[in-house]
Amino acid sequence: MTEPRIAPLPVSELGDDELAALSVGFGDEYAQGVLTGERPYPNVIATMVRNPTVASGWWRWNNVLFRKLALDKQLMELAILRVAVRAGAKYEWAQHVRMGRRVGFTDDAIVAVGEGTAGTYAWTPVEAAVLDATDELVGNHVIGDATWARLSEHLDDRVITELIFVVGSYTCLAMVFNSAGIQLDDDLADFPPLPR
Repeated sequence: MTEPRIAPLPVSELGDDELAALSVGFGDEYAQGVLTGERPYPNVIATMVRNPTVASGWWRWNNVLFRKLALDKQLMELAILRVAVRAGAKYEWAQHVRMGRRVGFTDDAIVAVGEGTAGTYAWTPVEAAVLDATDELVGNHVIGDATWARLSEHLDDRVITELIFVVGSYTCLAMVFNSAGIQLDDDLADFPPLPR
């Protein structure tokens, strides 16, 4: 889509409910900074805040995913990038290319996510298991026995459960991003194109 189906809510239209949702997700200082123009207000936040009840609930959950899990951040970003590829979610891909770079992925590794384990990139055994598990979750909604066994060689049941929640959560977000037609922000131009 070249135009959003759900337009981002302009700062001038932020009311008490929307500001409360921003505070829940990002803190009071962020919410006030959006009002004054001192904090970024990307399209994803400006679109989601149109439903402050859902947005605040999601942002609470997102804080759990990014601050409380035992799952390694590189493995988390690897799974999210693969979800974005499988879902054709350009906005999710662009956001998480940036985050993948922050946790140490090279652009070669990021591009290789597009091929999954079928390509020639030298994934570690745990990375390959995470990629295959992500594909199985997105495609079949279950991790197969062989992939589960491979994951279990590296991750305990708690961390595997976290991986499942991450893949499910970001599949849901991909549906929102794609269906709402969230457009890339200007600062998301520098990323490898979404693999097909």
